[in-house]
Amino acid sequence: MTEDSEPTPVQEPRLWSDERWTARVVKNEDDDGWAVEMTLRGESEPALVGPWTMGRDKKNPKPLDVSAFHTLVKTASEVLRRHEQQLHAQLNKSVTVTVRDQRVRVSLAIEPDDEHPTATLSAHSALDDELLARVGVSPGFVLTSASAAAWVENGYPRPR
Repeated sequence: MTEDSEPTPVQEPRLWSDERWTARVVKNEDDDGWAVEMTLRGESEPALVGPWTMGRDKKNPKPLDVSAFHTLVKTASEVLRRHEQQLHAQLNKSVTVTVRDQRVRVSLAIEPDDEHPTATLSAHSALDDELLARVGVSPGFVLTSASAAAWVENGYPRPR
């Protein structure tokens, strides 16, 4: 199977997969129990790892089934969605300030990059969303109400 071809669904007691997700029941490294890993297709690390139920013999894991798999997919998808929301919030900040009776929304957007991250500071009129200014800044720039007000009051110079 090539990377671009559709994966064949698998439904085994310890391994289930569909076109996007793979659930794998593994021996828990921390104790005698079992864990389940949910991995998104194309990713090397699981998006979710959690405890898995013992079977009736109290020795082997309970087999995966369609209901458990769908619950795990839903949970893993939610974990990824929350991670994406948190990352977006870390990289995009916005404050609204009032300077000379004008309300201005100042935003900082950081573009992550391992070697050369960049950031853009922009100002929009809070009244009609008109772009008032946009400048490149250091990704380490700290956007606060005070730094935003100072930038607006000084005519939108490139912060140092």
